[in-house]
Amino acid sequence: MKQAFRNDSITPKRSAQIALINEILEEYDNQGYVLTLRQLYYQLVARGIIANEVREYTKVMKTLTIGRMNGLIDWEMIEDRSRRPHMDYSVTGIPDALRDTVDQYKLNRQKGQPCNIEIWTEKDAVSNILKRVSRYYHLRLSVNRGYTSCSAMYSAFKRIYGQLVSEDRSTKILYVGDHDPSGLDMIRDIQDRLFEFGIHDCDVIPIALTMAQIEEYNPPPNPAKINDPRAGQYISEYGNESWELDALEPEVLRTITEEAVKDFLDQDLFDDMIHQEEKDKMRLEEIISDEM
Repeated sequence: MKQAFRNDSITPKRSAQIALINEILEEYDNQGYVLTLRQLYYQLVARGIIANEVREYTKVMKTLTIGRMNGLIDWEMIEDRSRRPHMDYSVTGIPDALRDTVDQYKLNRQKGQPCNIEIWTEKDAVSNILKRVSRYYHLRLSVNRGYTSCSAMYSAFKRIYGQLVSEDRSTKILYVGDHDPSGLDMIRDIQDRLFEFGIHDCDVIPIALTMAQIEEYNPPPNPAKINDPRAGQYISEYGNESWELDALEPEVLRTITEEAVKDFLDQDLFDDMIHQEEKDKMRLEEIISDEM
């Protein structure tokens, strides 16, 4: 909702940009997406409204603050995924708890599948997009925030090894990251560290951002990060430009991820599990009605 806390004098130029921002935010709100500042910035760049420059990013950040504080931009259409308060779950009573049980009821939708599928990403900014896929298919989503920590890799080792021993299932890690020197090197890093832990039956599969996707969707480029120690090899192979995952439209990234999941999924088994969930929920509804 829009709620004003200031009454600033807004210049015509800034008013025009606020109007464009609102158009983009409403477009994605209609699709069920809440954008981050960075995602909004890249949408403005991709549409030729602003240049892909640090100073323009700063201007967009300032415009968002002014627009929201003056009641011109909806507060709920922009989110900060790096600063999240936490509150423990609670209910108003037994009927509320029973209703939550039905709403949250979910079987292991990956039971019996030929392989264990996980989605990993270097960027928390796209986690809400990826969750649309991971929640529906009941997959583990790992947000690494850059290179994966030693603790996270050890946890992955225990989990992946456990799947292999207990269920004889190999693991496919569908990896989502930037197309830049470090972003591509993170794929190698994960595979090498899994090998170090003795995990050899696990494929790390980069599903985004790839050069084929860059050519197809034409996201706005950034200069290659020449201060990155891996820049030399990257530039020799891809040139002086790099691309960030955030620049892809959310629905495009969701579709790419879902199609990659389906490549390793037994759809009939999955559909059977969904059908069983629906039957179980109907039975729970009957039990609640009898008890209440």
